[in-house]
Amino acid sequence: MIRFSLLRNLNLFPLILICILVGIGLLMLYSAANGSFYPWGIKQFWRFGVGCILMLMVAITDSRYWFSCAYVLYGIALILLVAVETLGFVGMGAQRWIDLYAFSLQPSELMRLGLVLALARYFHGCSLDDVLNTKALLIPGCMILIPTLLVMRQPDLGTALLLILSSASLFFVVGVQIWKFVVLGVTVVSSIPLLWSFLHTYQQQRILTFLNPESDPMKSGYHVTQSKIALGSGGVFGKGFLQGSQSHLNFLPEKQTDFIFTMYSEEFGLIGAIILVVLYALLITFNFQVALNARTQFGRLVAIGLTTTFFLYAFINMAMVMGFVPVVGIPLPFISYGGTALITLLVSQGLIFSIDLHRDIRVRR
Repeated sequence: MIRFSLLRNLNLFPLILICILVGIGLLMLYSAANGSFYPWGIKQFWRFGVGCILMLMVAITDSRYWFSCAYVLYGIALILLVAVETLGFVGMGAQRWIDLYAFSLQPSELMRLGLVLALARYFHGCSLDDVLNTKALLIPGCMILIPTLLVMRQPDLGTALLLILSSASLFFVVGVQIWKFVVLGVTVVSSIPLLWSFLHTYQQQRILTFLNPESDPMKSGYHVTQSKIALGSGGVFGKGFLQGSQSHLNFLPEKQTDFIFTMYSEEFGLIGAIILVVLYALLITFNFQVALNARTQFGRLVAIGLTTTFFLYAFINMAMVMGFVPVVGIPLPFISYGGTALITLLVSQGLIFSIDLHRDIRVRR
């Protein structure tokens, strides 16, 4: 099941891209701490080491094993989400983490991975007639709805939207008719007045601030306003490493997590931001190529689901700090500080490597 000899066939190009991205992240965490690897950089480095080992172990494990335990992994993630309700601790106004003493676990990140595996296994066993049958979509619909509601209770609207959007990509790929997406979209839009009442006050304020950030620049609009100032002050070539005024004078909030792209752009400018986008685009292109070359429905769907999620992470974070979407707690992949997110992203990449290395293996329906 685990063949270490497969490591010789591992494509080094995406590995190099990941190492470059993590290296940029470590430099930014060094800068965020005003020229020190403490407290964020050193922890992120060790987490990357652990994540790399897990990524390689996942990569050389037969993809049929991941098919067989897809529902189990989904169930474990679901149990952990339920456990957050009673065992989770509150941080920054949200109850999203479980304290395991050695580290804090964020189950919603695990669900992002488990949901893609579970949906890929379900649709792998479906024919086109099953997919076209609305009743057959009730089961995967419930598989999405239950964890989404649990994540929204934490509250974590950003991750909940990621679960929905990444799952929707799988529904689209397997052949669900467009009119069903249209009907669902119209239903959601028409339900906005009702859904609005279920949002927390700070979530409502974030949306209102997104529509008019200048309405309260010193409170609810402070994050986006300072982010735009920092982005603009970087110019074309940036102010230089460790020279960002907005971040180092502590005008920029959450500079080690959600707004790390802003700090990076202030120090390295438009050119640095373009280079980062190109690195992401190259990694996403490789992962989609793995999906196209996969010879099983399960492998194809897993690669597409995980790559779509990765794209959404990068796109939403960058759009958020530029004021194009409301502020949500979405980290920048491989760059932002965060243990569960980093390790989950590396394990996700390991699954894509596994599909690539085992692409000739057939998985029965």
